[in-house]
Amino acid sequence: MAQTDSKSLQFPDIVELNVGGQLYVTQLKTLTSVPNSLLWKTFAQGCPSEVPQDRKGRFFFDRDGCLFRYILEYLRDSDLVLPDLFQEKRRLQKEADFFLLHDLSQRLRTAAARDPVKGGGPDEEGAGQVSTTTTTGSPQPSPIKGTPGYVTIGYRGTYTIGRDIQTDAKFRRVARITVCSKISLAKEVFGETLNESRDPDRTPDKYTSRYYLKYNFLEQAFDRLAESGFHMVACSSTGTCAYNSNDPNEDKVWSSYTEYVFARQ
Repeated sequence: MAQTDSKSLQFPDIVELNVGGQLYVTQLKTLTSVPNSLLWKTFAQGCPSEVPQDRKGRFFFDRDGCLFRYILEYLRDSDLVLPDLFQEKRRLQKEADFFLLHDLSQRLRTAAARDPVKGGGPDEEGAGQVSTTTTTGSPQPSPIKGTPGYVTIGYRGTYTIGRDIQTDAKFRRVARITVCSKISLAKEVFGETLNESRDPDRTPDKYTSRYYLKYNFLEQAFDRLAESGFHMVACSSTGTCAYNSNDPNEDKVWSSYTEYVFARQ
């Protein structure tokens, strides 16, 4: 027992984590709050040298960084309240299974089974709460299906034009497509591919311009919008030009920002 305590003291009281590229800071006692879980075994029975670390010394787990916020919330309170219209219960259940949080996994399995859409679609009213007290009742169809509205897709990119003006432009994409719309519309269209880590707790009737997608292919975003009955009504773009260095013979680098506005009547 003394040996285990000695190992535990090797971890700092405040622990920095890198989970799939998302950074978290929490207390050691939070990570070790559920006995026999993977995090308990790692931080209560292991030592820092046994845990993978990133370049800045943060303990690294190659898991879904966005969903880990719910794992951490459960560790803090032994309970979990999910956002309305949360559509990733089955994926979150997989994360709970990985971290050996068996009670949380069972609750998520029960909640996902109540969803009207197989795979964890929009919840019945109140089913976003994953706790020992559950809401009963017949599943209701999503009230936002077919609701008219607008969705704006924003995209920032760069491309290079060589010294020879005839040279083909080399386009380089960045890894973020932003979404601006009513919360309910964004969740309906993009579902599990929507990253809600910014503005995670806003209600469905509110608007956001801070969501972004988990992929960087415009075509995929446009397909989702088309399948949901949206069509493009406007597009605008701006661009700036700069040199790679002070040498005027270097390639010119153009940066652009483009927005596509989609509407559903």
